[in-house]
Amino acid sequence: MLRQFELVNRVRAYDKTANEEALNRAYVFSMMAHGSQKRASGDPYFSHPVEVAGILSELKLDSDTIVTGLLHDTVEDTVATIGEIESLFGGSVAALVNGVTKLSKLELQSDDQRQVENFRKLLLATSKDIRVLLVKLADRLHNMQTLQYIKSAEKRAAIARETLEIFAPLAERIGMHQLKDNLEDLAFGELYAEARETIVKRLTYLREEAAKKDLVVQIRDELTNCLRSAGLETLVSGREKSPYSIWRKMQQKNIEFGRLSDIMAFRMVVDNEADCYKALGVIHSAYSCIPGRFKDYISTPKRNGYRSIHTGIIGPLKHRVEIQFRTQEMHDVAEFGVAAHWRYKEDEFQQDAKEYTWVKELLDILDDVADQEEFFERTRLDLYNDRVFCFTPKGDLIALPQGATSVDFAYEVHSEIGDRCVSAKINGRLAPLRTKLMNGDQIEIITAESGSPEPVWEHHVVTAKARSRIRRYVRAQRRKECVDLGKAIIAKSFADRGFEYSEKVVIEALPKMELTKIEQLYMQLGDGHRSSHSVMGHVFGGIATSEGESNNLQNQQSIGSRRHSIPLKGLTDGVLVHLATCCHPLPGDSIVGIQTPGKGVSVHTIDCITLESFYDMPERWMDISWDATGSEAVAHVGRLSMHISNEPGALAELAAKVAGNKGNIVNLKIISRNSDLFEMSLDVEVMNGKHLNEIVASLRTLSVVSTIERAAA
Repeated sequence: MLRQFELVNRVRAYDKTANEEALNRAYVFSMMAHGSQKRASGDPYFSHPVEVAGILSELKLDSDTIVTGLLHDTVEDTVATIGEIESLFGGSVAALVNGVTKLSKLELQSDDQRQVENFRKLLLATSKDIRVLLVKLADRLHNMQTLQYIKSAEKRAAIARETLEIFAPLAERIGMHQLKDNLEDLAFGELYAEARETIVKRLTYLREEAAKKDLVVQIRDELTNCLRSAGLETLVSGREKSPYSIWRKMQQKNIEFGRLSDIMAFRMVVDNEADCYKALGVIHSAYSCIPGRFKDYISTPKRNGYRSIHTGIIGPLKHRVEIQFRTQEMHDVAEFGVAAHWRYKEDEFQQDAKEYTWVKELLDILDDVADQEEFFERTRLDLYNDRVFCFTPKGDLIALPQGATSVDFAYEVHSEIGDRCVSAKINGRLAPLRTKLMNGDQIEIITAESGSPEPVWEHHVVTAKARSRIRRYVRAQRRKECVDLGKAIIAKSFADRGFEYSEKVVIEALPKMELTKIEQLYMQLGDGHRSSHSVMGHVFGGIATSEGESNNLQNQQSIGSRRHSIPLKGLTDGVLVHLATCCHPLPGDSIVGIQTPGKGVSVHTIDCITLESFYDMPERWMDISWDATGSEAVAHVGRLSMHISNEPGALAELAAKVAGNKGNIVNLKIISRNSDLFEMSLDVEVMNGKHLNEIVASLRTLSVVSTIERAAA
């Protein structure tokens, strides 16, 4: 634990104007306030805020932020008050401490609406002062560093998952890559200990082999001499990808460890921006570049402010090498993000409103989503996607995720333009709205007053903003249709009994049905959750049915129970449903229903290639999703395609790994074999898509597995 003078000296070393007196008072105040409180590790609780302050000082933040780190738990966990903090440390510190205090712990297992509201609190506090988020990230980092002291494995996993899905992406979003890597690695070790251990062992082996041959030094020296001969003095250093980033790339690109070309990269730090391009030219003149590996983040920075030039070459000693060119300022921003921005401004911490418009965008998305599941499933904060850069007809630059369409572009320009778009011109030519955009495309969106979002658009867009707006419109339309249908159903029921429909009479019966508004009743009737017969029973007294009506209800219930053996939401009871064999959808996969007259509804994954034949038939698409309450109750079969080495014990290793991950092999078919490899398909019982992906990731760590992927057909 940092001692008082050590913390003060550390801050003073990079900030001569730091408020030394405030730092000393905050250290003592926090120590006295927390008193004899203990952490799960048995250490004094006071050690936690001191370590948080130490992490913030490593980021070279201002003294108000360091003081907030020391005080961040005093109001929540002790008798201290915000008024007391303000009188002792000033309004700025009090506002920061108050912002951190108001943030309830984000727990992914909590109530849906509470979870969304907690995230809203975090974004609101961040939108007022980005330093609130910096303190929360430092707080989470130290909690992850001491996670092993929490006895409950379930609680440790929940905290690690939350770190991986919320806090690490937020650190990425504000450009703090070093902090993000630390959070990811700690969470990765808790959630996927075996996979991390395998990758770490492989990295250690490669590092030792490289050291024996002195590869890194030889490559570094040759690159340095190459630039020096062109009159460029540069600092060349190597960096190794983190175990988690390697594992994630293996999953995303469906490749094995040995096929990754950028496990080791070299950074070239030069004096100015012009030298970055000069150094790039020198390297490309001396070595063959690898097609598709060039990215210029200087002319088109990432959303978090990251700027560098990336390229891949067949470099010294014929090794595939990734190189990054940047200035010292670019390097500091790449490592420390918003904290480095403050350092280079050389005055008090000021938040650039334009730079953090993404916070407002996320708040807007929260306003549009229906529930927590939709928000976290559909967006995952929309932070990790690579970018494509497109232009408006006026030349304004719009950055979008890879795979974005003209609809995404329209919503990025303005929500109203997205809602009213009817067609698009890409580089001056009309193109389907679902066309994926490429770097440098110029997009002209054509709108109409009568235009409105099409439900099928949701299956083509990739941005959270576009998806949430489309979903909101579809929900509103569906609600209107259900209300109109429900009203017609009950009016007909009145007419069948010889009465004129009276809304007043129905409203008087609402309490009997445990409802407060008649629109709720119309909705329940329209979407099939309540029968008109039961409503008539409540309105006119008694709910007895005729024999025919009773048998009909029993038949519907029977059909409904069979339908619910496939746990789905968004379908009417009685509809015949089957899972498509072309894509083998599992709970957790994003899905869509396709209606076929006489055959019911087939369920496909959202990226199933079969769906291309239905793009021009939007009337057959159905908005469905997995029912979380039932999807975990039964096992589902997922199919894998794979190649494994033809060697003794290979199948035994395979079966043991599947069993170790709580899967069950129900069928194995060898498609072909030769002296080296088996090609086979494997059917595995799993609980959901995530479970199958975990098994795939685990199998990839086996040396006998050459390739493996979910079966596409």
